[in-house]
Amino acid sequence: MLGASTPLPFDPAVLLRSGALRLAGVTPGAAEYVRVRHGIWMLRTDWDPLTPVQRHAAFVHATALRCDTDHPPVFSHTSAAAVWGLPGVDPWPARADALVSDERVRSSRLVVKHVGAEDSPREVGGLQVTSPARTVLDLARTTSLANGLAAADHALRHGLCTVSELTAELAAVPRKAPGRARATLVCDLADARSMSAGESLSRAQMFLLNLPRPDLQVPFSDVDGHVGDVDFGWENIVGEFDGRVKYAVPEGLPGDQAGRVLWAEKTREDRLRRLGLAVARWTWRDACDARRLLSILMSAGVKPQRRSTWFGGSDPCVG
Repeated sequence: MLGASTPLPFDPAVLLRSGALRLAGVTPGAAEYVRVRHGIWMLRTDWDPLTPVQRHAAFVHATALRCDTDHPPVFSHTSAAAVWGLPGVDPWPARADALVSDERVRSSRLVVKHVGAEDSPREVGGLQVTSPARTVLDLARTTSLANGLAAADHALRHGLCTVSELTAELAAVPRKAPGRARATLVCDLADARSMSAGESLSRAQMFLLNLPRPDLQVPFSDVDGHVGDVDFGWENIVGEFDGRVKYAVPEGLPGDQAGRVLWAEKTREDRLRRLGLAVARWTWRDACDARRLLSILMSAGVKPQRRSTWFGGSDPCVG
């Protein structure tokens, strides 16, 4: 299993205002520029390499440039997630999210206002954003289980928050608040060993499908030494989520080296099978489709249970 490095934050210095471009004699709508939002542009060479998380962070920073500087917003929910670099499974929204404590404050064309308890904001890249733990809980309450779990796993893996901080944020949510049950479930399922949003999505699907709870990052060895750590493990069965870059051959790699990369992965899987293990592999497309993922895992021997045993035999309620 390849390790996951801390993602690079979006650099707001690359954002360009329309007025500044015109003063420099540049037409903002030229082909070499991308409009991040009304009045804010980026060079296409800066935009194209950005990940979806970074692109939404760019949108949030661009939104901040259009807001009242005397009363800067405290960005929250998906906006705070993008600024913190938390991955998403759900589509990124077209507007920014901000936390307000006054119910009379209305949303605008730029910003969706979320009424909630005041948070001690953090400054990240010049923006005021909710803390990582608060951001994870807000996402867990207002988006899908998989989306909240991907954010929680990532935050724990990269040390942005701790389990105790997530628990403290959950305790502050009123018992009957919408989404609290789902947020409780996200806190119970969150695991720093999950290495990607695709793995988090897969685990959320496994829970909803009543499949047995897998162990994560399970090491295997044979007579020749360490075979590797598999993403998911059950008794005599292992599962591997194949993301775009996990086993991909780097672009431009000479043919002989590319062949060695592919051969090494085939050899690894052969060694796992010689240990008597059934191997299930799936892609992002499979993880997004519960029925496809279920078919793949059942073919390897992972069967649904009559009742969920993820939490000592109890069935948590997803709100």
